Amino acid sequence: MRILVTGGAGLIGSHLCDYFIARGDEVIAVDNFITGSPDNIAQLTNHPRFKFIRQDVTDFLRIEGYLDAVLHFASPASPVSYTAYPIQTLKVGALGTHKACGLARAKGARFLLASTSEVYGDPLVSPQSESYWGNVNPIGPRGVYDEAKRYAEAMTLAYHRAHNLDTRIVRIFNTYGPRNALDDGRVVPNFVGQAIRGEPLTVQGDGSQTRSFCYVSDLVEGIVRLLESNEIMPVNIGNPNETTILTFAEKINSLTGNKAGIVFRPRPVDDPNRRCPDITRAKTILGWEPKVGLDEGLQKTIAYFSKKIKGKQ
Repeated sequence: MRILVTGGAGLIGSHLCDYFIARGDEVIAVDNFITGSPDNIAQLTNHPRFKFIRQDVTDFLRIEGYLDAVLHFASPASPVSYTAYPIQTLKVGALGTHKACGLARAKGARFLLASTSEVYGDPLVSPQSESYWGNVNPIGPRGVYDEAKRYAEAMTLAYHRAHNLDTRIVRIFNTYGPRNALDDGRVVPNFVGQAIRGEPLTVQGDGSQTRSFCYVSDLVEGIVRLLESNEIMPVNIGNPNETTILTFAEKINSLTGNKAGIVFRPRPVDDPNRRCPDITRAKTILGWEPKVGLDEGLQKTIAYFSKKIKGKQ
């Protein structure tokens, strides 16, 4: 296959590029490095089946030759990133999705949108199933990301219904692993970075809010299965094992041997109280469920960050 991945230098995008190259596909990655990193695709730079285009995907995408699939993963995805780039986040969800759908249509390619669990907002039901419409504050600080992704889903299905575009939508829940940006503000790199440096872990609020963490290799497998399925409607991909942030912080300190403890800070506006996927559809339709346990995934992630942090010292 010949596959284009927007946001190809991000955490998930770069792992997808690795996966497709490893199985023999040709890959074109597009990224403007707003939040992605050249380091994430350095291992592919000289590969004969890999091509990189540095471009903002809200501009017209001009690709020579055929494409079998377009995977749209370009977007700031952490609170730190989309707070720093609110306009760019909205534009890549709206204009970027429009351009990527248009490219897929022109090439007769399958289109897969990377959506997010943030479309559920601060959910009033848990776990969250795909049938839940969400509880989103459109004018809050998180609204730029939440509404960009909700709009992107609407755009994707509009192209499917109006132009018969072959589309897929994955709703991604908290994902972690090597290539997480250390300074992106999400809980895993925050906690792991602080622990490796021997600092107290900063827990927002009292730590009773929950998250569920999916290791990146499990996520990639789920995305590929969805791409190769016949499912048009959104599918949750994530790990349903829910844990409180306080318990998670204690686990990180235990795994790293960090003795600095935990400090508490005020919670951000609209921070979700619970985040846990109902993966019934992924199990039924895709035959998928996560395999990597939290301790195993965290140990790999801690080793990655330890190397990165020590390399900067």
